[in-house]
Amino acid sequence: MTAFIKTLELEFAQHANPKIALEQKAYMRNQFEFYGLKATERREIQKPFFVKEYLPKKDELDNIMKSLWEKTQRDYQYFGQELAFKYVKQIKKKDIELFEYMATHKSWWDTVDFIAAKLMGDYFKKYPEQRDVSVKKWLLSNNIWLQRSALLFQLKYKENIDTVLLSATINSLLGSKEFFINKAIGWILREYSKTNAIWVMEFANKTALSSLSKKEALRLIG
Repeated sequence: MTAFIKTLELEFAQHANPKIALEQKAYMRNQFEFYGLKATERREIQKPFFVKEYLPKKDELDNIMKSLWEKTQRDYQYFGQELAFKYVKQIKKKDIELFEYMATHKSWWDTVDFIAAKLMGDYFKKYPEQRDVSVKKWLLSNNIWLQRSALLFQLKYKENIDTVLLSATINSLLGSKEFFINKAIGWILREYSKTNAIWVMEFANKTALSSLSKKEALRLIG
């Protein structure tokens, strides 16, 4: 594990671009440091680390993720979440604890949205019995990133979205003043409108959505 991360550090540092790093930091409201790697460049650097025969063993993933999440540069968290996605076919029941850790540490939309839609979303497909328990816990947590995750884990479900759960989740968050919650409500509804525009329009018209949520929800509906 140490060699894997050390090699990654060397590769990232070698390709650092201080000018772009400052722009990236400003874009993220100065919350994180960056190496200045554009997404396409970073993913090119990552390719050898994601070759199947060189991937760490699945049982090392927790420690690797936490090591990457402790690092200063945001690039490591991007790498980490994309690394975790390589193991989605090997997801274990306890992995929800790791995904919650990732969502609640160094939290911002740029990682939480990936974790929710790609990692948590796949997790609940494999362990549907864990879904309602987790969503209830997240909604009661007062953590906006777990609440956002409760909305967005179904983002790519299309016709398989559970509208009863989605309705209950949105209704439990109505009245929130948090931009990232109201934006996520609109986003999940807008995404589902690609599959079922009538349901979204009816739901938006009968629900006391914030102006932001409603505008986003109906953006694709004529």
